[in-house]
This record gives sequence, C-alpha cells and structure tokens, in this order.
Amino acid sequence: MTVCVYAGEALARYSLGDNHPFGPARHDYFLQHLVDTDPGISSCLRSPVQATQTQIELFHSHDYVELVKRFSVSGEGFLDQGDTPVFKGMYEAAATVVGTTLAAIDDIMSGNCQRAFVPIAGLHHGRRDAASGFCVFNDCGVAIEHLRQQYGLERILYVDIDAHHGDGVYYSFEADADLRIVDIHEDGRYLYPGTGLAGETGTGAAAGTKRNYPLPMGSEDTDFLNTWEQALSFMHEAQPRFVLLQCGADSLAGDPITHLRYSEKAHKRATRDLCRIADQYANGRIAAMGGGGYNLDNLARAWCAVVRELGR
Repeated sequence: MTVCVYAGEALARYSLGDNHPFGPARHDYFLQHLVDTDPGISSCLRSPVQATQTQIELFHSHDYVELVKRFSVSGEGFLDQGDTPVFKGMYEAAATVVGTTLAAIDDIMSGNCQRAFVPIAGLHHGRRDAASGFCVFNDCGVAIEHLRQQYGLERILYVDIDAHHGDGVYYSFEADADLRIVDIHEDGRYLYPGTGLAGETGTGAAAGTKRNYPLPMGSEDTDFLNTWEQALSFMHEAQPRFVLLQCGADSLAGDPITHLRYSEKAHKRATRDLCRIADQYANGRIAAMGGGGYNLDNLARAWCAVVRELGR
C-alpha cells in the first residue's frame, strides 16, 4: 500500500510562535520520529503545495481571505479573541496547509498514491468567514468542497478524533445531507469550543447524517473504543466515496491543554477500521490530517501509528 506523507519547511511555517501550543517544533519532531522508526518512508515523502486564493475560497469568504492577507503583511494582532496570533507570512503559511491537503487528495484521485497523511493540517475550527482556535483556513472544509467541485464526489465521510470538537466543519455542513460526520471529542462543558452535543445530528434534510460523541474528562482507550464501536455501523451505512480523517493527537494522555487519556492505540484502531471502510466503498481512498496535539512525544507516536496503518 503506497501512502504519501507530505512534509517540508513551507508546511512547518504554519506555527503560531515558540511559546504557543501550536509551535514550530511539531512538524520536525514528527518527521524525525517517522524516519527513525520507518527509514523506508523517505521514498514516499511529498513536498508541500500552496493553494491558490480561488481554491481557498471554495470554502472561505472572499472578504475573510482578503482580511488574512492584510494581517499577514503587518504581522500584528489576533485573528480571533486571542487564540490565533497573527505573524508575517501567515497567509502563505495557511494557504500551504490548504494546498498540501488538496495535493494529497489530488494524488489519491489521480492514482499517484493510494492513501495520504498531512501532519500540519486538519485545522477544523476555522469558519467560513473567521479564524478560530489556532485555525486560520479550514483545510478540512476546503477539501470537502474540492472533492465535490473538482471530482463530483458525493457521500464523503469526515471523521474527527481530535480532543476538540470540529465545530468549523460541523456547523458549516450541519444542513448538508451528503456529508457524513463522526466526531468523538472531549465534552464541551470542559473544553474549547464548548460544542458538539450528542443531540447535534444535523439539521433539516441532513438530520441524522452527523454523529457527535462527547466524552467525559479522563476518558481512556476503552471509552474511545466503546464509542467507536457505536459509530462503526453508521460509517458503514454511509458507504462513502472518500474518507477524510482528522486525527488530532491532543486526545492522548499528557497533552497540556486537554483532559482525555487515550494512547496511540485509539488512533491505530480508528485508522485501521477507516481503511477497511475506504477499501470497501471508496476504492481505498482515505486522506488523514494531523490536527491538534501539543505534547511532542504524543503526536509523534499517534501520527506514526496512523501512517503505519495507512500503509498496511
């Protein structure tokens, strides 16, 4: 199984500062761990790609993109209420996250690889017209729109196992019946963004096409796996034509800003089952995005487990 891993200095530039949880070390720490534990992966590495503004605006509003460009020149201030500080070159760095996720999708759709992983990606809090929670552009949302408009795909499955609820994806598509969402996250009563209630299952014609599973603080692998088993039949029933996985590693025990206690076994199991679903319904097509994770050892273990399962 050929899995492409996308990495490089241009992708690593998406960093919110040395003292910020989303700091510059995340990319390099993961990549070094991956190469150390699986030296053969170097032959599958791919370079980052910067998205065009037209591609970004498949999901984001034109006015918001122009705002990011202006802030990116000054390098001062915040794009939200304090979580997402501006830095010079922010537009180009965020556009590279989007472009690299789209490159992964294009490589899969064209047959250049069968599966893909992008470590600095999965910025699931970004809204169509605003930044939020470390996320400038929502590459997950752009990816969904790209799959539809470029390839005419329906029945896309988006799965999110980051500790934080993927609110930027869920609320952007909550009335969209063609997108199936499964989001397993820490209960919003204890963690940003405070959303993702179990009763939120889609609206209007999309009612019942989404699943949110908020877990209590301190939930461990067994809690995740019990919940995962509940979600499996729903994911199979979706019969997706493409699978997107946001595999944030901030759900592992010891993350400095969350309260879940998984090990990398949760990520391994989720990826393995999603590969089987992709094989059954989507010609094997699955792209994974790194998402959060602010303990470097955790993210290295979790993301490497994802890559290994994608490559089986």
